[in-house]
Amino acid sequence: MTKSVAWGILGTGSIARIFARGLAESGTGGLVAVGSRSRENADSFASELRAPRAYGSYEELLEDPGVQVVYVATPHAQHAEWAIKAAEVGKHVLVEKPIALNHAEAMAVVEAASRHDVFLMEAFMYRCHPQTARLAQLVRDGAIGEVRLIQASFGFDARPHPAHRLFDNSLGGGGIMDVGCYPVSMARLLAGAAQGRPFADPVEVRGTAHVGELGVDEQAAAVLKFPGGIVAEAAAAVLVGLENAVRV
Repeated sequence: MTKSVAWGILGTGSIARIFARGLAESGTGGLVAVGSRSRENADSFASELRAPRAYGSYEELLEDPGVQVVYVATPHAQHAEWAIKAAEVGKHVLVEKPIALNHAEAMAVVEAASRHDVFLMEAFMYRCHPQTARLAQLVRDGAIGEVRLIQASFGFDARPHPAHRLFDNSLGGGGIMDVGCYPVSMARLLAGAAQGRPFADPVEVRGTAHVGELGVDEQAAAVLKFPGGIVAEAAAAVLVGLENAVRV
């Protein structure tokens, strides 16, 4: 069967590799090219994951007319730049989370996609999983009664190293950017489902974090209040192993 969607991957890190392996199992899309900051890394990735074409720069991949959709799997600080550049050359874009480092960057990405009429999505893979859809449906149907409190966490104990992206502020390091977006996203989904809506925005947020010697948040927690009296507790960490679960 000919796969109808031709994918290009920007970046050759561990997340890019996981995505490429999943793409190999897809019935509708296939990997046609990979771009890296070095030709050596691109060639190694292409050989390992059977990408037909390898490029030693991100620009070269974007110039490939055979690439329809680009998965931006660069470090966080580069997400907005390359998502915008992909949109500007007419490529549809899947951006690894977080879509950008701040609101202004995120809006610039959205505006670029709208201006060039391309599809844009932030890669929260759990939102596409049938289990998540089922959970939201159960909450929407009132299967557990009235929703009062949501608890969600995502944290792991990494080895701190100043050269690693997780502990480099210039690369968008820290737990909030890397994994804190998951419990907050889940809380918004479920608070919305409880009110029959796709998602909800908090009306009040309180949070705190510990910033370590390398200048990034090592562990953080927040309390979010949603319309309807729903309260959510969210926690994230890169130096603490958390439960990595959600309770409603």
